[in-house]
Amino acid sequence: MRRRSFLAAPSLLLAAPAVAATAQGEAAAALLSALRAGGVVVVLRHGITDRSQADTGRLEDRAGQRNLSEAGRAQSRRLGQSFAARGIRLGEVRTSPVFRARDTAELAFGARAVVEARLTADDYTPDPALLAANIAWLRDRVRRPSAPDAVDVLVGHIVPLGMVLGRGLSQAEYPEGALAIFAPQAGLLGMLAAETLA
Repeated sequence: MRRRSFLAAPSLLLAAPAVAATAQGEAAAALLSALRAGGVVVVLRHGITDRSQADTGRLEDRAGQRNLSEAGRAQSRRLGQSFAARGIRLGEVRTSPVFRARDTAELAFGARAVVEARLTADDYTPDPALLAANIAWLRDRVRRPSAPDAVDVLVGHIVPLGMVLGRGLSQAEYPEGALAIFAPQAGLLGMLAAETLA
């Protein structure tokens, strides 16, 4: 499968909205086919959060973190239901220890989710050497699906993924609940909003 992004270029969107919508629809369909076929790794950004809450940087302090909103909890449940309804076979499910990611993983995929410290958000990783090691691990991990017909899901955060890709990611490009889909040889195939699977 060719490397394609679900998000059309801005010039295409301005020049020909109907063509852009078709291109986006075709790209989304290709990404959904890749999920059904398996052998890919998804980096799932945690679900929608309550932006009135602030992070303190303390991993074990739920009250001191930005947590999922009710919309985010519902979004996470729908995502798991969509995986099941579409026949997407799960491989490994690993999650950042930050509560918004853990809750996303557990609501979507249940008890199979395993906490993975190397997926921790950058603002919870003040040691630059540790952050660099975490990014190196993630860069390697997205290239290695655990099974040829399964989808591994890594539930994490926007900044570490941007560091893996070597560029900043905007909220519009990679909103809360979005999936970044990687294939072993092709790298990043594209991104899907969670609602695309609903």
